[in-house]
Amino acid sequence: MKEFKISFIGAGKVAGALCRQLHSEDFSIRKIVSATGLRGKSLARSCNAEWSQTAEFNSDEDLIIAAVPDDRLPWILHNILCPAKTIVAHTAGSIGLDVFPASIKNKGVFYPLQTFSENRLISFKELPFFLEASDSSVLQTLRKVALRLGAKVYETSTDQRKMLHLAAVFACNFTNHMLSAGKTISGKAGFSFDILKPLINETIIKAFDNGPEYSQTGPAFRNDTGTIKRHIDLLSFSPELQGIYREITQSIIKLYNNDSDDQL
Repeated sequence: MKEFKISFIGAGKVAGALCRQLHSEDFSIRKIVSATGLRGKSLARSCNAEWSQTAEFNSDEDLIIAAVPDDRLPWILHNILCPAKTIVAHTAGSIGLDVFPASIKNKGVFYPLQTFSENRLISFKELPFFLEASDSSVLQTLRKVALRLGAKVYETSTDQRKMLHLAAVFACNFTNHMLSAGKTISGKAGFSFDILKPLINETIIKAFDNGPEYSQTGPAFRNDTGTIKRHIDLLSFSPELQGIYREITQSIIKLYNNDSDDQL
């Protein structure tokens, strides 16, 4: 698909990672549309593309990928001007095809289940992509693009993808928040975050080897109320962390013991 022509709306983390990887796979990147020029122009230069502030496509793009924040997606899609034959796809995990205006006939979802960050290279090999499309022809095109990236491709419904996006929030975003709390607390003990690295690595490895539901340990799993209460006292410097500790602890106790009425 060397002559396959792709343009992007958005120049953030997802757009940047996808655009650069597609460019490295010899796709022709035509235009980067972004509201501000700094990141948009930089991304366009890296992919030999042009930059624009307006989502007007008068050339022969085969695919336009809208990789923008979810709350801006409806407005963006309703303001695209492009040829009728052009496929327009968004990358949002929790939004379906119903977000597209009637004027866009060839539409799809091109959702990579991954967290993207600035200045981090992400391998697309075996990366799961979840696709949805208005018809089989659009689906086949999106599938070919994803496969060229080395991805694992799944066709899903909107409801399935929404649930997977929710799973990702728990597995990634909430986990990162817990790690931030661990970093704060280890700092209170006078140690850097690195002191937790062996523990974190083993936790993740064990979760995949044995299943997370069979890997739980700790005071909540044992319903060790004495240790739990001491931990809550130690968190007196942060009522917010005390609240999180209580909620998560009670959830673990309920899951593994089902017999605790303790007020934590």
